[in-house]
Amino acid sequence: MTRTPSSPAVDISANLALVRAQIIHAAQAAGRDPQTVTLIAVSKFHSAAAIAVALAAGQKDFAENRVQEASAKWPALRAQHPEARLHLIGPLQSNKVREAVALFDAIHVLDREKLARCLAEEISASGRSPALFIQVNTGLEPQKSGVTPEEADGFIARCRQEYGLHISGLMCIPPAGQNAAAHFDLLAQIAARNALGQLSMGMSEDFETAIQHGATHVRVGSAIFGARL
Repeated sequence: MTRTPSSPAVDISANLALVRAQIIHAAQAAGRDPQTVTLIAVSKFHSAAAIAVALAAGQKDFAENRVQEASAKWPALRAQHPEARLHLIGPLQSNKVREAVALFDAIHVLDREKLARCLAEEISASGRSPALFIQVNTGLEPQKSGVTPEEADGFIARCRQEYGLHISGLMCIPPAGQNAAAHFDLLAQIAARNALGQLSMGMSEDFETAIQHGATHVRVGSAIFGARL
């Protein structure tokens, strides 16, 4: 179900400007070029009208959790804004791979062998190649998807060698209530030893910390669109 921001008082344009300023400040404080950080506006559960406000404010990258919701909202939005880039950040079932490859420009949730195989087959068949991020379950949380840190090196190698996939980077979601920096550092270490240059990490509450630890993609939802209902 698509929802609008929790309050009509939410100023999406102003929120975007604030988040962009925070990204610039965090990057500069870390001695990084702010242009190396991509802001992904997490538009899951928010209406096409809310997304249109962000598009009008110059936002290009957006994320959705579900293929079905994205399929309902984004074809019309993209017809008007072909420059928009769409990222999948929610679990991907193998029977949705064809639709996901056709719709998304980046998939941040590659987490198992069957999905790697299905993605390889669909990419080969369609000729469309979204950026692929492997999700790492840095907190070993049973309710979350992702390969374990111990499995990550082997899984990256198999994705490359057995399935011929080009892996762009890694993604993680630190456990709530824990020190996020430690998880960001762990993800960065795995990426470095596997020559992966992109790190999808950091959300509304911790994206500045993620930038300090090397994030190239931050996924920000409530700080832009307001709390979900």
